[in-house]
Amino acid sequence: MPPIRIAPSLLSADFGRLAEEVRRVEDAGADLLHVDVMDGHFVPNLTIGLPVVEALKRVAKKPLDVHIMISNPLEYARRYVEAGAAGLTFHVEATDRPDAVIDAILAAGGRPAMSVNPETPAERLLPFLDRLAMVLVMSVRPGFGGQKFMPEVLPKFARLRAAGFRGDLEIDGGIGPSTVAAAAAAGANVFVAGSAVFGAADVKARIGELRSGAERAAAERAPVR
Repeated sequence: MPPIRIAPSLLSADFGRLAEEVRRVEDAGADLLHVDVMDGHFVPNLTIGLPVVEALKRVAKKPLDVHIMISNPLEYARRYVEAGAAGLTFHVEATDRPDAVIDAILAAGGRPAMSVNPETPAERLLPFLDRLAMVLVMSVRPGFGGQKFMPEVLPKFARLRAAGFRGDLEIDGGIGPSTVAAAAAAGANVFVAGSAVFGAADVKARIGELRSGAERAAAERAPVR
């Protein structure tokens, strides 16, 4: 199964010191840098856009895990990969042409990933699993950081594995020391953590705590057959 990876969410970083924040979490052991793009339409918030992704790419040593929460992913997929996204996640709810978005990501050299909101069943993703490098399960409603973890989404991981998916399974929303083990036990292997990382007094210790908690839970989990 894919390895455990910790992806600090830059949405919780100090935007006035973003390059320093990137170095801080990279030095602390981050595996990926999670970048949330919100358009104010698909979700009720505005955040990072193309120029910031380009700037992050210039300073980042770790891959940019870019999550586009936008209503027109086909229009922007190639542009975000060209801006620096190593992996690009778009929402199944945001387009009626998922295969075309995947094609655009692949053509630009990126790793395609799809996300489902908490109320969306995992079955919506099944027709596309053989073309995806990763699936992101939202454990909060997208749009804002700091929300409470929704454990009712966890069965989606077993459903995706049972369908034969062997890529990365990412979880985003409310991940911290008290929730990471449950998510790992359910089958997640990539953990997006924002305030739990950037709000910690010792960022390195917190990333290590999240990793060890996930690794223990994953090791105890019975294999999915």
